[in-house]
Amino acid sequence: MLTFQELYDRLVKAAVKDELPEEMASLRQESFDPHQLDCLLNPEQHPPVIRIGECACSESEQAACAGKCLFDALYRDDDGNIAINPALCVGCGACIENCSAKKLTESRDILPAMYAVHEAKAPVYAMIAPAFINQFKSCVTPGKLRTAFKRLGFTGMIEVALFADILTLKEALEFDKNILTEKDYQLTSCCCPMWIAMIRRVYHELVPHVPAAVSPMAACGRSIKALHPDALTVFVGPCIAKKAEAREKDIASSTDFVLTFHEMRDIFEFARINPADMPEDERDHSSRAGRIYATTGGVSEAVQKAVSRLNPHREITVHAAQADGIPACKQMLNSVLKGERTANFLEGMGCVGGCVGGPKALIPREEGRANVYEYGNGAPYQTPIENPFVIELLHRLGFDTVESLLENSDIFTRDFSS
Repeated sequence: MLTFQELYDRLVKAAVKDELPEEMASLRQESFDPHQLDCLLNPEQHPPVIRIGECACSESEQAACAGKCLFDALYRDDDGNIAINPALCVGCGACIENCSAKKLTESRDILPAMYAVHEAKAPVYAMIAPAFINQFKSCVTPGKLRTAFKRLGFTGMIEVALFADILTLKEALEFDKNILTEKDYQLTSCCCPMWIAMIRRVYHELVPHVPAAVSPMAACGRSIKALHPDALTVFVGPCIAKKAEAREKDIASSTDFVLTFHEMRDIFEFARINPADMPEDERDHSSRAGRIYATTGGVSEAVQKAVSRLNPHREITVHAAQADGIPACKQMLNSVLKGERTANFLEGMGCVGGCVGGPKALIPREEGRANVYEYGNGAPYQTPIENPFVIELLHRLGFDTVESLLENSDIFTRDFSS
C-alpha cells in the first residue's frame, strides 16, 4: 500500500504538471488509503490536522493526547483512534509535534490550489506572508520569487506586508480613540489566528478589548477581490493555523487557498523551478512597519510608532507587552484577568519568535527574524503614514482619509463577538 508521503509526492508532481487526471487514472490499479486520497483532493472537507493511520498508543496515552489540546479539538472516535473536530481545530500544530506515533499531519492544499491556478479564467494572486524573506534560499529576492510564481501560472505575487501597513494604521487609530485613561488597554487583533482563537474561545471576556479588524491575510484577499471580483487568492506562509482562519465564515471569501512554505517548496521542486535562477521583478510597496510583523514585537513596534506619528502630543503613549508561544500567551492573558496588567497594548503570537517560528518555516526562527529586520530596515518608508502606496491603495478602495479606517467597512473590519 502506498504511504501517505508516496501518494502525496505522486499527486503533487502530477498537479504542477497539469497531469492530475492521468495520474488519478493510473492510481486505480494500486493500493492506497482512500481516506488519505480524499484528504489530499478535498482538504476543505477535513480539519487543518488529519490522521494518516491507526493510533498505536494505549487508551491512557490517547486520553492524554486529547486532554492536551487547548481548544478541545481532539477526541477518541468509535474505533478508539484520536480524531480531530474540524469545528474546533485552529491548526496550531501542537498535536502533530506531540504525537509519538507520528500519525497526525497537517492538511495539504496543493492539489485543489494548483488545479485552480491551471483552470482559472481570472487573475490568480499569490499573497506572500511577511515572514517570506530568504525562506527559499538567501539569494532569492522578492523580485525573483515573484517571477517564480508567474512561471507557475500566477498573475502576480503581492506582499501581505502592505496590508499589515494598513492594519497598523487601523490599530493605531483604535488605540488613539479608545485608550484614554491608565485603566484602558488594547489586545492586538492582527496577524496570529491562534492568539485570536485563544481570546475568543478560552478568554472570551476579553473580546471587547480586541479591535474589530481582520488579519493582514484577510485584508489582502478582500482588497484584491474588491478590485478584481473574479480573482483567486492563494496565501503562502509558515502557518498551519492560517488554513483554519481562511475557513472562518465571515472571512472565508477573502482567501481561496492557503499553502505553507513547505508546500510551496514542494511545488517549486516538482515543477523544476529554482527561484534563485529567476529574473528580477521588483515591486516593493510596504514600509518597515508592515515588514516586521513576522516577528514577536513587530506589531507592537509598528503600532507604537504609528500612534506617535498620528498624535505626537498624546499623554498616554503605547506601553507594549508581548508573549510568544501558547504557554506564554496563556500566562499573559491570565495575568490580565487577575488585574496584573502592566501594559496598555498586548501582543500575542502563537509561535515562539512570531511567524518566523511557524511550524512550516523553512529556516531557523532566529535567522528568519534577522532576515525580516534586515528587509524592514531597507524599506524606503518607516511607517505606513508616509507610505504613498498605502494612501493610493486606500483611495482606490474607497477610503478617502486615514480616519475612515475606523468605519465598519466590508474590507478591514470583522466582528469577534459572534
